[in-house]
Amino acid sequence: MASQGSALRLWKSSSQVGFNYQPNFGSQALLKEAGAVVPRGLVARSAEEARTAVEELGNNSLLSAQLLKRNVSLAEQEAAGLVVRSPEQAAKLATNLLRSSNSGIAAKELYISQPTSYDEIWYLAMTIDRETYQPTIIISKSGGQDIRSIAAQSPSSILSYNFKLTEGVPDSLVHCIASDLDVSMAAEISSLGKTLKALHKIFLEKEGMLLEVRSLARSDNSFVCLDSSFMFDDDAHKRQTNLFALRDKEQEVRDEVEAEKYGLVYVRMDGNIGNVVNGAGLAMATNDAIGLSGGKSANFLDAGGQATTQTMMQAFGIILRDERVKAILVNIYGGITRCDMIAESIIGAASEMEINVPMVVRLQGTNSEAGLKLLADANLGLYVESDFGKAAQKAVDLANAQRQE
Repeated sequence: MASQGSALRLWKSSSQVGFNYQPNFGSQALLKEAGAVVPRGLVARSAEEARTAVEELGNNSLLSAQLLKRNVSLAEQEAAGLVVRSPEQAAKLATNLLRSSNSGIAAKELYISQPTSYDEIWYLAMTIDRETYQPTIIISKSGGQDIRSIAAQSPSSILSYNFKLTEGVPDSLVHCIASDLDVSMAAEISSLGKTLKALHKIFLEKEGMLLEVRSLARSDNSFVCLDSSFMFDDDAHKRQTNLFALRDKEQEVRDEVEAEKYGLVYVRMDGNIGNVVNGAGLAMATNDAIGLSGGKSANFLDAGGQATTQTMMQAFGIILRDERVKAILVNIYGGITRCDMIAESIIGAASEMEINVPMVVRLQGTNSEAGLKLLADANLGLYVESDFGKAAQKAVDLANAQRQE
């Protein structure tokens, strides 16, 4: 049964933390391999290669720069003039796109795909519904744009369907979706089914987290995937080596890549309070506590089970490079690693570094009282709290005071 109104929530829950983006040409290749219909496409790394590609594929081909944050949908490409009318225009566009952008990041590759005629453009995605712990299909007839735009402009067009991962997309579900979307021709239902089952195959075998076909073309009793963008679980990097070989770290947030080298998980956010925690659950709770106290987190930094001085130095160093940070909140739960050992690591790091913003430390767990005492006696200007809410409030107050100076 279809449900409405939850698609944007589903999209947000699968696109926040720790995933590997697949370039458009990579996701299109995966779709083709899995049995979906995709237009022929070529990768160009120079203006001359772009010219040659359009000569081969035909005028009115679609051209997109392979930048993580700049993969644009069909509608955006048309608005931006990236539907190339001739080989000469392709070469000119390629020259501009392969230069460094304002952010200092240059596209290394362009993906050029064959023009396709169509009657309608739909949106299709597959992700995880974290409320039901099941994969879900999200579909809308208002495609050619990202889900946020669809949700803002025509939310009633968005339908979602949960199913069981191990059972795949059964024919009964395909017929249900087809009926809800007024697809009645047998050939169209069959084509829609092949597309859905291709997505499921990728989702299951490649450990997908969010598979988007932002431009699903409907025409001539068939469905064609014009534009796609896939995200995979970062924890699968050892199992999915071919996928992760396409990862371009130069396009990612530098601090996130550096944190990964030290076994840390760092995600940049929008606030001014830097967080060091251990465990994703505690990180989310810390972020919520800061929000309830009237503040906003500048980052999500999970140190995991590591509590060495070196780990803390790397964590503090990454946070302190962010000029927005006005205070740091260290919120650690000591289980196997005792709180007094964690305190010694924090003291060691703080003693060796120049920490120019106030720091609040909250410890809870094994030997927490001893750990807090060590921190209080260290005479390093640390603010020590045992209460979760008070620690969050203190960090917010200190950040606000720093901002006013």
